[in-house]
Amino acid sequence: MTPNLKKTPLADDHVRLGAKMVDFAGWWMPVTYKGLKEEHLGVRQNVGLFDVSHMGEIRVKGPKAVETLEWLTTNDVSKLNAGEAQYSLLPNFEGGLVDDIYVYCLEKNADYLVCVNASNADKDWAWMVKNNKGADLTNECEKWGQIAVQGPKAPALMEKVLKIPVTTMTRNQVLQGEFQGSKIIVASTGYTGEKGGEIFVEAAGTSKLWNALLDAGQEFGVQPIGLGARDTLRTEMKFSLYGHEIDDTTIPYESGLGWVMKPAKKDFIGKGPMLAAKEKGLKRQLVGFKAIDKGIPRQGYDLYAPNGEKIGIVTSGTHSPSLEVGIGIGFVAAPYASVGTDILVDIRGRKIKAQVCPTPFVTI
Repeated sequence: MTPNLKKTPLADDHVRLGAKMVDFAGWWMPVTYKGLKEEHLGVRQNVGLFDVSHMGEIRVKGPKAVETLEWLTTNDVSKLNAGEAQYSLLPNFEGGLVDDIYVYCLEKNADYLVCVNASNADKDWAWMVKNNKGADLTNECEKWGQIAVQGPKAPALMEKVLKIPVTTMTRNQVLQGEFQGSKIIVASTGYTGEKGGEIFVEAAGTSKLWNALLDAGQEFGVQPIGLGARDTLRTEMKFSLYGHEIDDTTIPYESGLGWVMKPAKKDFIGKGPMLAAKEKGLKRQLVGFKAIDKGIPRQGYDLYAPNGEKIGIVTSGTHSPSLEVGIGIGFVAAPYASVGTDILVDIRGRKIKAQVCPTPFVTI
């Protein structure tokens, strides 16, 4: 283990399970256990457990909670009732993004939990404090562990272990409870496109819950899943990853995230520049594409038109374990964004044929 890496409450469990551990955003995390393909397909077919305890949590409470979150985020927080969650964005004043986040309403107008990306946790906390409109903000990153349970059999496993009616939860629903003396927050959210959810659990109880899910999940074909398969699963869904599809300079409309924007409902940081860019006409768009020739697209590879004109760049790419073909996500010049458009991917000097395709790449 590299010195000074942060460890989640499940670090020892990963080692015991034989995981290959790597440095991920300053955390000592499992990248694979049995192998990426087996783990990926295990989630698509059965159920997988992900340690996402490295993600950050920020609590927003008090009478100014909604006012603060409405200013800080692009989505409409005011419409959330207790027990509801929404995907959202933390914009900067230039119209780019500080991060993409999830907001969980625990008590309407009074208590919200914001989940932020691990690599951005310190930056997000400082940004929210700096632009606070009077809410009570608490950095709860050390308080919570987090386990994602994903796959077609995930709801049944979660319900069996948690004794909470997970199988009847609708998308973006939130339930609070307890597991063996530890508080839990259960949300029907996730980063794979599959059924299931994410469980926030008080840090001290994370290992107990992890092992209970592993033990009870044997009948469902449960597997622990590493960061490698987490990335291939989200890529197959064309879910954005901060630092790839979105960053401090990305206008959300370019990335297909207009549905998370509610400029007609409210004012928020960066609203003016975002709308101005949209009205001016977007020069590039985020698309999904499949390789026609043999080859695997990777982040940073250049994209070309058939006539040799450079038209964009790959933001994420992989060999899809579900489709057994190379797939990619990337920004292309707007005229080349239509489904069916032929493009070329420059793989270390060799240009392979690819085609813009409908997304998500797989149908769940």
